[in-house]
Amino acid sequence: MTAAPLRLLLVDDEAGFTEVLAKRLRRRGLTVTVALSGGEALAALAQAAFDAAVIDFKMADMDGITVLQHFKQQAPGLAVLMLTGHGSQEAVREGLEAGAADYLIKPCDIDELLAKITAAVDRTAAGRAAGDAGVCCNG
Repeated sequence: MTAAPLRLLLVDDEAGFTEVLAKRLRRRGLTVTVALSGGEALAALAQAAFDAAVIDFKMADMDGITVLQHFKQQAPGLAVLMLTGHGSQEAVREGLEAGAADYLIKPCDIDELLAKITAAVDRTAAGRAAGDAGVCCNG
């Protein structure tokens, strides 16, 4: 029996970049939903379940940190990665402190992105399983 494909919500307001990245991830077996704004992302999350999300740090309508905060409220078990064209340490720190599992700097290697998505989903699933078993994990 094969595992179901990972369901990814890809959030970035650069339509060309997003479509190319989504196409490459679909070729790797992921089910990808694209949102071209923070508002579209929140609507998509309200309509469907996802295993992971990749959110651009800087978007026109809503910054990625705000989207991440909404995601953490609506779907606390969602594995979220931040994607940024602005590779400053401040942006990275802000994303990780807000609850992102990891980050990548654009343009990113597709294999590295896929590995980080898979690792984040695995960590999230392991955390849920530990919580289900009555184990508390801090730190």
